Amino acid sequence: MTSSPDGRRAPAPSGKAKRRAAPATATAPDAVSAPTPRPDAGPVPGTVPGTVPGPVPEPAPARPAPIGRIPVVDVFPVAEGGRFPAKAVVGEAFPVRATVFREGHDAVAATAVLTDPDGADHSWAPMVDVAPGLDRFEARLAPDRTGDWTFRVEGWSDPYATWVHDAAIKVAAGVDVELMLTEGVALLTRAAERAADEPAPGTVSGKVPVAMPADDAATLRAAAAAMLATHASPDERLAVGLGDDVRAALARTPLRDLVSASPAYPLRVERPLAMTGAWYELFPRSHGARFDERTQSWVSGTLRTAADELPRIAGMGFDVVYLTPIHPIGLSNRKGRNNALGAEPGDPGSPYAIGSADGGHDAIEPTLGTFEDFDAFVGRARDLGLEVALDIALQCSPDHPWVSTHPEWFTTRLDGTIAYAENPPKKYQDIYPLNFDNDPVGLAHEIRRVLQVWIDHGVTAFRVDNPHTKPLDFWQWLLADVHRDHPEVIFLSEAFTRPAMMQTLAKVGFHQSYTYFTWRQTKEELGAYLAEVGGDQGAWMRPSFWPTTHDILPPYLHGQGAAAWAVRAVLAALGAPTWGVYSGYELLENIPRPGVEEQIDNEKYEFKPRDWSAAKQFGLEQLITRLNALRREHPALQQLRNVRVHPTTDDATLAFSRHLAAEHSPTGRPDTVVVVVNLDPWNTREGMLYLDLEAFGLAPDARVVAHDELRPDTYEWGSDVYVHLDPALRPAHVVRLEHP
Repeated sequence: MTSSPDGRRAPAPSGKAKRRAAPATATAPDAVSAPTPRPDAGPVPGTVPGTVPGPVPEPAPARPAPIGRIPVVDVFPVAEGGRFPAKAVVGEAFPVRATVFREGHDAVAATAVLTDPDGADHSWAPMVDVAPGLDRFEARLAPDRTGDWTFRVEGWSDPYATWVHDAAIKVAAGVDVELMLTEGVALLTRAAERAADEPAPGTVSGKVPVAMPADDAATLRAAAAAMLATHASPDERLAVGLGDDVRAALARTPLRDLVSASPAYPLRVERPLAMTGAWYELFPRSHGARFDERTQSWVSGTLRTAADELPRIAGMGFDVVYLTPIHPIGLSNRKGRNNALGAEPGDPGSPYAIGSADGGHDAIEPTLGTFEDFDAFVGRARDLGLEVALDIALQCSPDHPWVSTHPEWFTTRLDGTIAYAENPPKKYQDIYPLNFDNDPVGLAHEIRRVLQVWIDHGVTAFRVDNPHTKPLDFWQWLLADVHRDHPEVIFLSEAFTRPAMMQTLAKVGFHQSYTYFTWRQTKEELGAYLAEVGGDQGAWMRPSFWPTTHDILPPYLHGQGAAAWAVRAVLAALGAPTWGVYSGYELLENIPRPGVEEQIDNEKYEFKPRDWSAAKQFGLEQLITRLNALRREHPALQQLRNVRVHPTTDDATLAFSRHLAAEHSPTGRPDTVVVVVNLDPWNTREGMLYLDLEAFGLAPDARVVAHDELRPDTYEWGSDVYVHLDPALRPAHVVRLEHP
């Protein structure tokens, strides 16, 4: 769309973006018909490539792949046979599991292999039997750049492990002693014959090594020779073959027989912000808004005045500043304060009622400024190390240009009126929902064009309002198309809905999702939920924890004091790698509107300027700053699938930890953080905490130095720890364990 004289419409993009903009404008009734997708763009929603829109036929059944000599089944993470890729970010150690077994009693083992976007094997890891007797193996792999990777599991017969098992039993029993020792010599000799002229690369990089380093081969030959020494006892000769140096050599370059690989499964690797980040939400119009006593009317804040808040937000350690919709707001059925059906003169209306004579989703509300002002906001944010996210709400006010230019994009009722949004008993008279049934191609391409407008102006993340009310095939196409051109762009799903929909939205391409965390309150609820979102579903759905939103003030925080708000901040910031704060959290805005779970005098319907100097009395701004600093300092807090909930004796004391082993830590050292929270905001709670020290790579009876990261205190902790938390003084421990 070309720029209007006042600069509020988006300037016409150039290059690739200009081609994207061609299909539609907000003023051309016939501009969107059925633009031809690029060859690599994939099918548009509701279409088959090369056909008119219609149902997608079922694919022909695939022939089953051979099972392999060493069966490898139930590979994880795999969604619907690889229909959707699993997810990881650069540097994330993600788990790979499979069931590997064989006939008979010979030992089997497994190797997880990661293949980079160029098709080369990048790294491998030996898999550990994590469920003895159930043949379940696991390893962790870590990609080091973005792109579309694959992984596979290789199962194999382990002749050395088979010999170790049999020889240990038979030699001790005096059965076939010389035969077992002779077989051991032959086995070690065969393994040593794979010696390379040069040492093989490191044990966890490149292809699974076949050639053995010369030093390891010499170790095996020496062991084989010692096992032939008849002057030694059978037990002594066997001990040589079972020695630590022999085992270590064969761990580095295993002797693998009958190698059988699973299929290669897809893995999409994205930048770290796709999983880990701190978001700060604001309504730009409130920042700098003021009441003019002379005219007895409100003057809106602007993008320029909102930019003045960015240093404070960056100073608290946030990564993303997220703006609620900044588009023109309709006049028809405009809502008043506290969702009143009628607006009073000067009421700004809900920014989610998008569209007016000033434009639609590709335009800026005139009272906020112009695209020049928006560009200045983005530039200031970038200078401060902040990325800008924009709320995308795919709905329209009755005044949106699309209503007249594309009435087929809405639902017309039998009486000729356009249906407004409803979620009975809720009614949204100021909003028309979109209908994707009549013209899915045109509507999809117009939305894609709108996104490109904002990407061209520096937006690198989108918070998508109510994506669960739009078709999944639309999202699959749209997110894939954006990813193809802009893989750095992140989409956060605001889908407080049924689990199947939330998880499928994640599988079709959303990077992150809001969650049920906001309503989890008790020790049992929170412990179970942390384990759930940090478990297997983390292969697709990355959680974003928010203590409150502009729509939600949960019952736990209704009228509660600073201790309750501090507890929820600790849980959100440390319970998930991505968390967010809605502007005003620092000021303890805790009064609900009667009968609903949202704040009274809701900012969705009015200007809400704030006095940030008052935040110091609650201490929440300082706490948020410290929490964000800890998230940056601790690699363990930047991971998702490493959470462990620990037992406590008190029913209001929740404890969980995040641990990162040395081999997966960027520092080369293990990182362990234990969080203990008093969920009772009014009473001191005490009791015992029981830590699984072995899960941290420590001895079960170890005594370790524990540093409290919220206060300058140091303790000595073991597996059994007494904790005492006074909500007025210390509602939580955040403890770093010092590894020897």
